[in-house]
Amino acid sequence: MLRTSKCSGRRRVRITTSLPLTAIALCLSTAALAAASFSRTAAAADALGTWYTGDKDSQVRIVNCGGALCGNLVWLKEPNDPATGRPKTDKHNADASKQGRPLLGVPIVLGMRPSGPGQWSGEVYNASDGKTYSGSFTLTGPNSADLKGCVMSVFCKSQTWTRVN
Repeated sequence: MLRTSKCSGRRRVRITTSLPLTAIALCLSTAALAAASFSRTAAAADALGTWYTGDKDSQVRIVNCGGALCGNLVWLKEPNDPATGRPKTDKHNADASKQGRPLLGVPIVLGMRPSGPGQWSGEVYNASDGKTYSGSFTLTGPNSADLKGCVMSVFCKSQTWTRVN
């Protein structure tokens, strides 16, 4: 409620309410936190789904994993090794115990946490050389994103990924 009164020629405005100011502040703070949480969830939801990698020879499905983004290889244009006729394996992996596992299903996007609007940072596994790099996933449009992998945050390579419709 707003009340005005004149006192010594000056106009005074006094706001009165039936709720204590701390209750109002608490409500406003809760609303602000809920809005921020919703916008983060909405941005993460925009990144979720299946994406063609840069060369369109494979697809990675991005999912929410505990508030981060994770993605596994779910499709290969050429799923079988031409030399053996058998499904491709993770033969370049630096961990010898993983070299025999099927390439389909291998985690590629690893625990990327929000680092800005439409951007996540974490690690990227490159099955072509079997190494894991620090990296980022950045939405560049509703159906496009850049995936970047870096060595020592200096030497970086990026790919433009396209959402699978």
